[in-house]
Amino acid sequence: MRNRFYLLPVIFIILYSCSENRKDKVDTYVLSELSRGLHGYISYNSAKPPADYGAGISFYSAVWPLIEQPLADFQIGLPSTWIIPENSDVDFPLCPNGTHARDNWPERGPTWGSVFQTIEGGLGYWAGNKFRYGSPKFSMNATSSCYDFEIASPGWGFFRSSQPLDDDKMGIAQLSNRLLVPPDGLTFEGNPDGQFLGYAWMALPLMDATEGPPPTGDQSWTLFLNSMNFKGPVAYYIAETWSKISKDYKPDYGRGLDARPGVMGGGAIEINTVPKIMAGNTGDTVYYKIPQLQFPVDDQGKTVLVQDVKYYSKDALYNTFKAWQNGGESCEGKFQPEGTWEPELTTSMPDFDQDGVKLENMDRIFDTYIYPGNIFGMKWNNSQVTEPGNFPQYYMQVGNGIKEPVSAEDVPPELVLKEFKLAERGTPYISPDAGSWSDPGPVSAPETVTLADGSTVTYCWYRFIDQPSLQQFNWSNEKKESLQLLVEMIHAQWLKDSEYMAPPGTGTLVSLDPALLVQPPEGYEIGYVPIVIGQK
Repeated sequence: MRNRFYLLPVIFIILYSCSENRKDKVDTYVLSELSRGLHGYISYNSAKPPADYGAGISFYSAVWPLIEQPLADFQIGLPSTWIIPENSDVDFPLCPNGTHARDNWPERGPTWGSVFQTIEGGLGYWAGNKFRYGSPKFSMNATSSCYDFEIASPGWGFFRSSQPLDDDKMGIAQLSNRLLVPPDGLTFEGNPDGQFLGYAWMALPLMDATEGPPPTGDQSWTLFLNSMNFKGPVAYYIAETWSKISKDYKPDYGRGLDARPGVMGGGAIEINTVPKIMAGNTGDTVYYKIPQLQFPVDDQGKTVLVQDVKYYSKDALYNTFKAWQNGGESCEGKFQPEGTWEPELTTSMPDFDQDGVKLENMDRIFDTYIYPGNIFGMKWNNSQVTEPGNFPQYYMQVGNGIKEPVSAEDVPPELVLKEFKLAERGTPYISPDAGSWSDPGPVSAPETVTLADGSTVTYCWYRFIDQPSLQQFNWSNEKKESLQLLVEMIHAQWLKDSEYMAPPGTGTLVSLDPALLVQPPEGYEIGYVPIVIGQK
């Protein structure tokens, strides 16, 4: 009897110990850092414009810090658009054999029209950014030859390399004499929280069309910005940038953005590269975490992303500019209402996926929405998962069941505490002291400024026609001086505080980083432009 009495505590201790061991196994999770955490498009569509309205597009896009800290392996483009040449009558491949799109994207055939030429870019966070900070950046971007390469600033491509583009691949000419265009993108002042940046792409006849070969149209797609502290044209894609692809492929004669109307079918937030952390154990339940994505919410609970989408015919600016170029009445650069058309916007709740697996029940968190006034945004629902303005951060999947958002209280605490890897500073952008950068070369010594992202930008002043991107063309002296004179007219009359785009229908304008704004040196006020030669 005495032996039995002592045996009971021993059995209890063994059973309790086994129970605790099982609990440890259930509650202990292995954390894995992975990619492909989120993919999808928060998008809107616009009604098809009348046939003549392919000479420009503009809208206002909200600017805000989507993430609290700059993260590694992260890329999301904020509300932007794509412009392609109108080639709906084509029934042959626009991309020649040997180009990246033709050889790698058969699903875009048979014409490859959607990847032939594009103007993209806009606001966003890009995996290739070298110098990140909290707010997004603005960058131009385009591909002129079926994605063989991309062109994002007067000297560099789209963040893929810190080395500048080859002389014959440059495609952007600096037009403004008041604003720097760094290769890592334009920065903003302070911490924007839903203020708006207006931008437009307008086809301007900066040079006459030529017969070639190859023939080149007269459309120079020019970027205009509208912010609190800068308004006006910034830079443009040189017309020959688009016609080059047809030099050895005659079917493309007259098919590029130098000659064809531009088409835009809508716009989107493009969720491209997002890391994730997975928490799993021997059980069937797996939890996932992505970075917290935050959206601005106004005092009415709305998230406004895009407003004032407008298409333009040549009556908006092209025709008055052409007349001015030919000696007619002065053109102030303001977009005329008689050449402006505002489309009706539509939207539907998009699908999102995580590593190819659809995320269910996302519409319980928010819906995409068109608010009165043709404003595109998001409408937040009452949810126990997350607060309005916060995209779901945690997800759960049991076995082969659905993967859906859950709250932070529903996931292992170690997953909540685990942080994502921060981005590191990248390699400097450095231009060579040779080729088009030095011949004819700048007229000033280098100057430096420090941007809001902590980087140092070095720039020099060039006579407009002597800037690096324009040295690849065999233009006559007469043609060069004609363009130089036209730019001098623009510098003299189109000021950085004049009105070009109509103001936004609601909200306030964002301010660009004041360090980007420069003053031409004495003697170089007209006809000279600042060219960034490095960023580190």
